[in-house]
Amino acid sequence: MGVSLPRKELFDIPEGVIYLDGNSLGVLPKGAAARAEQTITEEWGAQLIRAWNSAGWMALPQVVGDRIADLIGAPAGSVATGDTLSIKVYQALAAALKMRPDRKVILSDNGNFPSDLYMAEGLIKTLDQGYTLRTPAPEEVMAAITEEVAVVMLTQVDYRSGRMHDMAAITQRAHEVGAVMIWDLAHSAGAVQLDMAASNAEFAVGCSYKYLNGGPGAPAFIYVRPDIVESIEPALSGWLGHDAPFAMELSYRPASATERMRVGTPPILQLAVLQEALTAWDGVDMADLRAASQRLSDLFITEVEKRCPMLALASPRDASTRGSQVSFAFEHGYPAMQAIIDRGVIGDFRAPNIMRFGFTPLYLDDADIIAAADIIEDVMAKELWRAEKYNIRSRVT
Repeated sequence: MGVSLPRKELFDIPEGVIYLDGNSLGVLPKGAAARAEQTITEEWGAQLIRAWNSAGWMALPQVVGDRIADLIGAPAGSVATGDTLSIKVYQALAAALKMRPDRKVILSDNGNFPSDLYMAEGLIKTLDQGYTLRTPAPEEVMAAITEEVAVVMLTQVDYRSGRMHDMAAITQRAHEVGAVMIWDLAHSAGAVQLDMAASNAEFAVGCSYKYLNGGPGAPAFIYVRPDIVESIEPALSGWLGHDAPFAMELSYRPASATERMRVGTPPILQLAVLQEALTAWDGVDMADLRAASQRLSDLFITEVEKRCPMLALASPRDASTRGSQVSFAFEHGYPAMQAIIDRGVIGDFRAPNIMRFGFTPLYLDDADIIAAADIIEDVMAKELWRAEKYNIRSRVT
């Protein structure tokens, strides 16, 4: 058994706030500010450029990558960190297409996060070799995996509804027809129990600012199955992906391991904060966390449905097919969410009508869920969302 949950003492949550938006941006770990200060003053400030060696900056992307590997069921050395999730999607997809040069179809679904689809569209235009992107409905993906498909690229947990794809079954089907598998773990890493090694998928990508609490702009990660990594051709042949960056060779020679998927200079400040944030997971059993997540989200559904009949559940009712979030549909979802936030329960809104709530057992308990349901009931029953100020759209929803 792992440590008991929640571990609220490790996080800096504002007084009077019930935070149900860790699926979008995680909360501030208590040690993060001190770690950032240390990196700025004791390392950058005192050691200057020497800190690349003396403070271990050059190794930090791999150190953090190995910690993330622990959380996604991947072996040490198989996860590289840095850049943004969109860049990592591009890298994985470009490498995967090169692995199947005789096929021209990229398969995703119409519930995928738009940025993943945008990156696929951009790569298709750049390559200009007749590739097409197919996006059936999520429930039609299995049937759409045919021998025409070069790459299957899916987000495991749907960002709107929380619906969860069956990673094992879909990966197996992709391999049966000879396709390469890419999983986006943006809403999975730190939220559901993962075993990337057992899945046999070639690639996985993800971000670290949601459930991993790395902070806004925290670096992304990419997993490459160890047995194929030395055959992967990086589409973005950046200096830090070179086998010997400081040899200053004029031609690119990729590193022998997953480090070949690094591109630019590591974001040291963000990596240092992320490394500190990941200490909150020390001793946590992901099976325990998953069980707590399902219990909290089931409790939330029960409480909200009996109090707020005007809200329609937009997530799977079966917790085993749902990630660590619950969504409700409501015609006036945007102003309703703003009114709820104004009363201290923070969730978010996704167009056209989805009110999203994330469940992070590291810092939430049953009492938080009941208190949140009380506030949501008050807002909905009294129609407090009708106030003009809640109907003014902000740039970020």
